[in-house]
Amino acid sequence: MISVTLYTRANCELCKQAEEDLKALQAVIPHQLAVLDIDSDPTLRDTFALEIPVVEAGPFRLKAPFTRQELQMTLGAAADRRSQLENINDKAFQVNTSRTQTISNADKMSYWISKHYLAVFNLFLILYVGIPFLAPIFKKAGWNSAAEVVYRMYSPLCHQWAFRSFFLFGEQAYYPHAAANIPGVLTFEQVSGISDLNDPSRLQARLYEGNPLVGYKIALCERDIAIWGAMALFGVVYSLTRRKLPKLHWLIWVVVGLGPIGLDGFSQLFSQIPNTFIQSILPYRESTPLLRVLTGLLFGLSTAWFMFPLIEESMADTRHLFARKFAILKK
Repeated sequence: MISVTLYTRANCELCKQAEEDLKALQAVIPHQLAVLDIDSDPTLRDTFALEIPVVEAGPFRLKAPFTRQELQMTLGAAADRRSQLENINDKAFQVNTSRTQTISNADKMSYWISKHYLAVFNLFLILYVGIPFLAPIFKKAGWNSAAEVVYRMYSPLCHQWAFRSFFLFGEQAYYPHAAANIPGVLTFEQVSGISDLNDPSRLQARLYEGNPLVGYKIALCERDIAIWGAMALFGVVYSLTRRKLPKLHWLIWVVVGLGPIGLDGFSQLFSQIPNTFIQSILPYRESTPLLRVLTGLLFGLSTAWFMFPLIEESMADTRHLFARKFAILKK
């Protein structure tokens, strides 16, 4: 017996007529009928809003307007194709058929993820960029042990160099490397007394957490906060717009997202290599907090804008697939 799905919505006379025709055709071409209201899922609504009623039978799809005769021909073609696949003992057909006969826990989990993945992503991003702010808050409150837990938790994920980090509860929001040449701002060397920053590991700058006068370091660096914060912000906006923002073209992502951060980061990295030839071509430079934040925001925003709609396309297909399967098997 073939499976037939009718996509419909409330107050649709054509939909009611199509359902009546399908029920009348049960005696001619037996089939399992599942009726799906497109308003129950944003993806279904966006896909079929201008086409309902829509009938799917096997690989065939019939869009309104159609007659009962056209409907019967579509069901007949689907029934014939199923019979042919059964007669030739097609393995792919057998495997697919067996999978559609039951609802497994994996099916339920996949469907749940396809519906709620964005909330999960947003929660992760908000927590990931928010927890590092607890470190200076804990330090200010005198909860040093709790602060150390946060610093150590993010230590494998970020260099945590104090001269490239934001500070809370101090004289300034940041204390840049003296090489950044930002006028009117106290440098990291001045407030910390640490002057030897030539060591590639910069361990002293990594371990420096601040004090009551200069404030306390956030556990993520300036650029990472901008990147993950922008991704979290886009995730919230994407959710509020009901996932309707169009995907960003890959070329825009490369030019706007990768270009500035690559130029700022790599030029800084290579300029600081202790090699006379390199430094004769690319003079020593240290990026500024403004550039780190700006390039991080552009990278985070464009990356999220590029990725989220792509993920949504895949998840929408999964929702559609399982919504149809559940509707059929729950009949």
